[in-house]
Amino acid sequence: MTTTQDTAARSAEPALRITDLTVRYREVLALDSASLTLDSGRVCGLVGMNGSGKSSMFKAVMGVVKPSSGDVVIRGVAPAIARRRALVSYVPQSESVDWTFPISVREVVMMGRYGKQNWLRRPRQVDRDAVAMALEQVELTDLADRQIGRLSGGQRKRAFVARAIAQEASVLLLDEPFAGVDKRTEATITRLLRSLAADGAAVLVSTHDLHGLPELCDEAVLIQKRVLVHGTPDEVLRPENLARAFGADPLAGSSRDNRTTADGQHL
Repeated sequence: MTTTQDTAARSAEPALRITDLTVRYREVLALDSASLTLDSGRVCGLVGMNGSGKSSMFKAVMGVVKPSSGDVVIRGVAPAIARRRALVSYVPQSESVDWTFPISVREVVMMGRYGKQNWLRRPRQVDRDAVAMALEQVELTDLADRQIGRLSGGQRKRAFVARAIAQEASVLLLDEPFAGVDKRTEATITRLLRSLAADGAAVLVSTHDLHGLPELCDEAVLIQKRVLVHGTPDEVLRPENLARAFGADPLAGSSRDNRTTADGQHL
């Protein structure tokens, strides 16, 4: 059987094309003519300080915010069409989730199947099977009936990654999935993203874990409202490039267990 990812992997069209994207929040310029192309079968890391425009790029791609100018194309179609066809999935930052909502882990993951169901959203066996498989992949099967807010930080991240997996989207966006997680969750998410890319998905993931970038990503983008550098992780991590985005080398004197982060508000 031919899957969406199989078809996408054979296509010459980039999985995601962002062209001259500008996003403003009233007087605040969040993104300034940012451009980025991502092909199938690749994991791309999005790196920059808080406030550099990473979250704004994700929101613009998903249609959550309306850009002032520029263009976004996902698998050859506009974002609204891509969402309706379940071609793109989004794992948000924890801060944007209402953890008190009375919904189970299984129900959260089932949300990833909505685009494949009719208007009644009554799960079929194929939906239940996809959810069960996704929960197994993120090692949350035993917690499937627990209220989402009762999970640990790392477990919550894994639940939303499971939702993206269950959706079977061929373009995945993840906004800081490693923030505040344990080593087990970090390793699980990294393994899953590499596996999804190997199956033909295109993955764009923002991260502050600069030391983990070469293990996670095939390529990386350094952003400071504009795209400053787009290349291999080693190219992006050159001190002279990091200095353009951070003002200094954030790798100096840090370790993987003491991850580099920047203070400020997410835009």
